[in-house]
Amino acid sequence: MAYHAGKLGIRAQIFMPLTTPLIKVSATRGYGADVVLHGANYDEAFEESVRRSQAEHLTFVHAFDDDAVIAGQGTIGLELMEQHPALEAVIAPIGGGGLIGGIGCALKESNPKIQVFGVQPSRLPSMKVAVAEGKPVTLVAASTIADGIAVRRAGDRTLPLVQKYVDDIVTVEEEEIANAILLLLEREKTLAEGAGAAAIAALVNRKLPLVGKKVAVLVCGGNIDVTLLSRIIERGLVKDGRLVRLRVHLPDYPGALNRLTSILAQHRANIVETDYDRAYHGVGLGETAIEITMETRGPDHIAEIISALGAAGYTQERVL
Repeated sequence: MAYHAGKLGIRAQIFMPLTTPLIKVSATRGYGADVVLHGANYDEAFEESVRRSQAEHLTFVHAFDDDAVIAGQGTIGLELMEQHPALEAVIAPIGGGGLIGGIGCALKESNPKIQVFGVQPSRLPSMKVAVAEGKPVTLVAASTIADGIAVRRAGDRTLPLVQKYVDDIVTVEEEEIANAILLLLEREKTLAEGAGAAAIAALVNRKLPLVGKKVAVLVCGGNIDVTLLSRIIERGLVKDGRLVRLRVHLPDYPGALNRLTSILAQHRANIVETDYDRAYHGVGLGETAIEITMETRGPDHIAEIISALGAAGYTQERVL
């Protein structure tokens, strides 16, 4: 919207929640739009945009509950069939339903045999609830790393499209979305935001019956703050066993740490952080507890390190 308004010389105001990633805000302003940050979530930003458009007599363009927007997004479905005529299933993320509504219509009206599946964060499954209830339902506000599809209420125009064209809707957990972001980054060299990685999360966690089928998965959106990305990467490394923190009790005298680090070096563990504690964790007088964060090769390597420390007489525990 900001891009085309700028090209046409039209003044545009884009409303976003206060929690919107800085990269998205900066890019939108870079196209010449006036970005208005309001509210804690999409719905509060939406309400303010409606109020402002009415007060200032501006043309209002809905993010998803708009026939032209839905039709425009539906062209993705046409492109998918053009590029992959043998396509059997498509997985897409769902926020308000405009994207999957348009794509589902284009696919099913062209080839009813193609299955269409939607994915939502488990914290805000607004469309899944709407389909179950037969009407849009406003959910309680909740935070999710898939902020691009964090919509509390399904659209009035999009719900009938989803009911007609979408075969099923599944949900994914926050940890599954984070792991999908990391997977795309490592395997595909593709940076995706939470909403953009939601469909991949459903696929890799086998949420849908798609074994043996020709499947297209939409990865849409790369607006993610580097601070959030760094936390996702770190948590992913911990889960994969490539980053571990151990708390080790050792005598508090010169040379004790050298002996400990020598054992770790022998087993090729790379120390990235240490933290001493002489007062907590049941440490006796004349002892210290040291928390050591290490880069490792995986769970087997961690087990090897823990075994070596035990054999050397160290009391240790894994810090989670």
